Amino acid sequence: MDGIMSYFSSLDPMSFVTALPGNIAQGVIWGLMALGVFITYKLLNFADLSVDGSFATGGAVTAIMLINGVPVWIALIVAVLAGIAAGLVTGLLHTLLGIPDILAGILTQIALYSINLNIMGKSNLPISYRNYDLVISASSINKAIIIGLCIAAIVIIAMYWYFGTEQGSTIRSTGSNPAMSKAQGINISVAKVIALALSNGLVALSGSLFAQYQGFSDINMGRGAIVIGLAAVIIGQVLGEALFRKHMNFIIRLIFVIVGGILYYIAMGIVLWLKMPTDDTKLFTAVIVAIFLAVPYLQKKSKTSFKKLAKNNAKALNAEDNKNA
Repeated sequence: MDGIMSYFSSLDPMSFVTALPGNIAQGVIWGLMALGVFITYKLLNFADLSVDGSFATGGAVTAIMLINGVPVWIALIVAVLAGIAAGLVTGLLHTLLGIPDILAGILTQIALYSINLNIMGKSNLPISYRNYDLVISASSINKAIIIGLCIAAIVIIAMYWYFGTEQGSTIRSTGSNPAMSKAQGINISVAKVIALALSNGLVALSGSLFAQYQGFSDINMGRGAIVIGLAAVIIGQVLGEALFRKHMNFIIRLIFVIVGGILYYIAMGIVLWLKMPTDDTKLFTAVIVAIFLAVPYLQKKSKTSFKKLAKNNAKALNAEDNKNA
């Protein structure tokens, strides 16, 4: 009992409050990455595991270009183009060579590990805000949050517009019902390649911003990115549906992906504040994702069970009424 009391007395609420802005800033950046995962996972119904590699590619390209004197905005654009190229490779492996989606993503991810090493020349490159003019930096958390939210807003508006166009609608149709889309004359292979390119471009954008935020690019910075992206998407979906129910339209879904990223990092901040072992961070991530993945299924199952029970009870009552009559 004394040990429990001493544990809780050692927790300082102010330390959590102090760390909260940093969690929000990181959540916004990873929320951008989750928007890329949203395209493949939710719209295309494609299990793309290459994002772990393309996230690190965005950071690697940004770091090496900044070190070589390239302006940060150009480095950011080139990083996005590198991510688009990675997505194209995954898409072509899947559509042209017939490799299953999961394996195509794994192959690209493995290849990108070596490519990222070749880009940087070593496993880690520092890009401190003291030496380079960065778009976003942990040295100014409030500014990082504002810039991150502005970039997120621009991306969400662009995605809302694009997926309302004819080409964007073909991507959504391909993910929803590929057989029917093909029967309607849609080239589903082209739609998949475009979606994967856009997805990995967004992931690389997030990787570029994250490398700037933390002040270095690392070869392993994208490890587990797909899990974090899924966590943000699922958390945002569950929360959005709980708040808006049938009124949750496409743009609200996009906004709640960013919200999901923020909530995920706040949850991880709580885990660290509770002095849980940092070596178990990936385990906590897996548990959080598993819980939120299970929520929609359990909700649907409970509703179905109650409906079935109500239907059976109604039948029983009607049968009894008919018998008494």
